[in-house]
Amino acid sequence: MGPRRGGRPDGRRRDHVPQARSAGGWLMTTTTDDQARMEELGRLHVCYNTHKLWPLLKAALAAGQPLPGTFVGVLRRTAMVAAWQVEKDWARTVAGLTEPVVNPGEAWTDLALAELPALGDTWRRLLAHAATARTARPAAKWDKTARALLDELDEAPDAVRPRLLSWLELAGRPRTAPLHVPEYGSDPNDEFDPYNVDALRGITWLLALLPPHPDTVRALGALVTFSLRKVPGLGPRSPKIANAAVLALSRIDGDPALAELARLSARITYKGTLKQLDTALTARAEAMGLGRDEIEELAVPSYGLTEVGRSVHTLGDCTAELAVRGGKAVLAWHNATGKAVKSPPAGVRRDHGDELKELKAAVKDIDGMLGAQSERLDRLFLARRRWTYAAWRERYADHPLVGTLARRLLWIVDGRACGFADGAWRTPAGDAVTAGPDAPVELWHPAVREPAEVLAWREWLEQHGITQPFKQAHREVYLLTDAERATRVYSNRFAAHVLRQHQFHSLAAVRGWNNKLRLCVDDSYPPATRELPEWGLRAEFRVDGVEDRTGADLTASGSYLWLSTDQVRFYPVGAPPHMAHAGSGDYRPGWNETPVEPIPLAEIPPLVLSEVLRDVDLFVGVASVGNDPTWQDGGPEGRFRDYWTSYGFGELSQSARTRAELLERVVPRLAIADRCRIEGRFLLVRGELHTYKIHMGSGNILISPHDRYLCIVPKAAGAAADAGYLPFEGDRTLSTILSKAMMLARDEEITDRTITSQL
Repeated sequence: MGPRRGGRPDGRRRDHVPQARSAGGWLMTTTTDDQARMEELGRLHVCYNTHKLWPLLKAALAAGQPLPGTFVGVLRRTAMVAAWQVEKDWARTVAGLTEPVVNPGEAWTDLALAELPALGDTWRRLLAHAATARTARPAAKWDKTARALLDELDEAPDAVRPRLLSWLELAGRPRTAPLHVPEYGSDPNDEFDPYNVDALRGITWLLALLPPHPDTVRALGALVTFSLRKVPGLGPRSPKIANAAVLALSRIDGDPALAELARLSARITYKGTLKQLDTALTARAEAMGLGRDEIEELAVPSYGLTEVGRSVHTLGDCTAELAVRGGKAVLAWHNATGKAVKSPPAGVRRDHGDELKELKAAVKDIDGMLGAQSERLDRLFLARRRWTYAAWRERYADHPLVGTLARRLLWIVDGRACGFADGAWRTPAGDAVTAGPDAPVELWHPAVREPAEVLAWREWLEQHGITQPFKQAHREVYLLTDAERATRVYSNRFAAHVLRQHQFHSLAAVRGWNNKLRLCVDDSYPPATRELPEWGLRAEFRVDGVEDRTGADLTASGSYLWLSTDQVRFYPVGAPPHMAHAGSGDYRPGWNETPVEPIPLAEIPPLVLSEVLRDVDLFVGVASVGNDPTWQDGGPEGRFRDYWTSYGFGELSQSARTRAELLERVVPRLAIADRCRIEGRFLLVRGELHTYKIHMGSGNILISPHDRYLCIVPKAAGAAADAGYLPFEGDRTLSTILSKAMMLARDEEITDRTITSQL
């Protein structure tokens, strides 16, 4: 048989890399032009025209000349990302390139490469070993080698940790050597270098082998959050790194790591990482002989707080008060004379640097944990959680951190509804409430209380100036309507809306719903579902993709930009899942599944019906294109003009009616009260130039008397700093309406040209 096409008579491949010979033989050399070409190619993320790479690599290797680090980077990335274009011989050659240890061009790798020469060979081998972390979890052999290298270092673990953390903390910085942005696809400068991803994963595993430390926990938690931030055209920046950091946290003993896992589980919405968090927490719970809910409750640290929401720290002759105020952690300083000062005195910064660092870190940690715990508490209404009075006092009412949230909520203690005021748990009438250690405690919910009681609690909160961390006393209640009694097994209350798919997807994950992003492909998708095992139910919210014939309503990856909404239904837990084509609402069980009838809405417990419909109202209220002030033209080709108008200025939803009721109480207390009044669906604001009508559902604005539309994007309106007391946090539309009202009442002072050009 003759040689293969492209081969040689001697059997060697044309791209075989010849070895450089001794002085008596021949030697290949690279030219200045070759070096320039290598530098130029090094600015690519991936070189799909691989024929440009191999001659340069062959010449440099044969000549024994060092390769530019950026050129090695593109070789490695190409071998990983475009592996199908790289022949095995060249893949092995690239895999054998040992320098640089990691690809340059990222802030953390540049620092590591700059420090390695002075650190010695063991550090270089340690980082090289980290770059071999190519599996989802470290094998025993990988761990053994890592431990041996760590033991070989002359430095103590307390010196090794800061070095690794200093690299890790730079992982989120912009690239130091920007890559060429291709005409199509995502910007590689927004991504991690795929070769360096393995090294970062290895570093997280190395940190887990060192003695536990709060700095390690904070850095790993921050890495999880950053790695899951969305990149246009790509999605999460690097789930691989996020999962590696979660795995590292799960391997670290101690309460701080457990607390960080619990915090992340309440905030992360990416399914793959959330599943790993769930696995880690469940394993911890089983090891401690506790339930999953209990482990999340017990995992919340105090962060140095010695009483509910407060601690005092003495640093030299000065004191620092760490306190939770208005849902935020703050540090207040007093100097040696007891005088309040805005910042830590110079003596504290000089002599107590470590303690000061810990206090500042505690402020950041508390803020992050407060948000996570608020979201967890808000989801407890459907969890059917009950506590004994003793456990509730320990984990909620008297917990140094969680107590700052629990004491702003309403509870039912041994059958009596109560809230915290004047140092005790009290009824609306002011009677103190206490109970025995085994008495039951549960969260109060307005859907199962009398209207008179709900109003009494709202007045009580206002009387005591209590701002709840989320809507509870003012929570919307969704009662069964006549239309829903007529349809019997489904609700059309939130049908026929147009939602931004990706925003809806994120909201659904935050609220505990399972949803799949719909691609414009010939495939089937389930509805958005929420499993309610405590109630034996599964809720379904049916949605469909919206597209036009040109594909203009799709992302670059082929997913729908918008969804249309349809029915809400309930099925028993375990009923066969329903599926529909990506752009069709004909939901059916699988061909070999026995259909199960939906449960009549009248048989759904009122609290469950109310909470599920409230979630759907939230999805519509936040993700609808109707509340986007820039959509007055109706979007592409004006197709949604009628919908935008009807939603943006139409009848108020239940959540909007609740907002309107609150505005009736809030507006008279505003500094601009004499310029405001509520009329129907609108808050009317009288400025110097015009009178404005702000819709209390969408926040959209019309200028009277001709109802001319005024476009103000929310960020231009600013924060509602002068709104005064509000009974709950978290209603962004309410804040937007108030901030717009305050700005428009002084319309002659507006300087933003995007607004003044419309007045």
